[in-house]
Amino acid sequence: LGMAAKKLGIKIMTPVFDGASDDEIIDALKEAGLDEDGKTVLYDGQTGEAFDNRISVGVMHYMKLAHMVDDKIHARSVGPYSLVTQQPLGGKAQFGGQRFGEMEVWALEAYGAAYTLQEILTYKSDDVRGRNKVFESIVKGQAIPKPGVPESFRVLVKELQALGLDM
Repeated sequence: LGMAAKKLGIKIMTPVFDGASDDEIIDALKEAGLDEDGKTVLYDGQTGEAFDNRISVGVMHYMKLAHMVDDKIHARSVGPYSLVTQQPLGGKAQFGGQRFGEMEVWALEAYGAAYTLQEILTYKSDDVRGRNKVFESIVKGQAIPKPGVPESFRVLVKELQALGLDM
């Protein structure tokens, strides 16, 4: 369709999933004096010989996406935490952390990276007491203590208690 439009000197804009039908494309190709299948003979750039099969060739225009890495990049060492769950806030604007979702957890489980997973889901997330103990043990040169109960679990317990359920 793009090649026919170029030959006819017209511009065509067609939606992705509800675009021109096959018959409309064939009619445009015929009108432009091109073959109905839209294929062309291409030649090897090194030998100058024609390729065995004809190849679909066309003209197409794309809009450039205005996403730049410098605008997207974000890192966090320390920053604000949610008052309720004590988890790092989300999003670049709030100087938040990267979300570590269910599928990322599965990926680390598949690799057998249990200690890395434990660190991400406790010390680096919402285990407030554990985070402070880890910092203290690093400063004193001691062994890192076992993680405590994450704050998100405490919130879950409180919500269940509010429903009249006890754990």
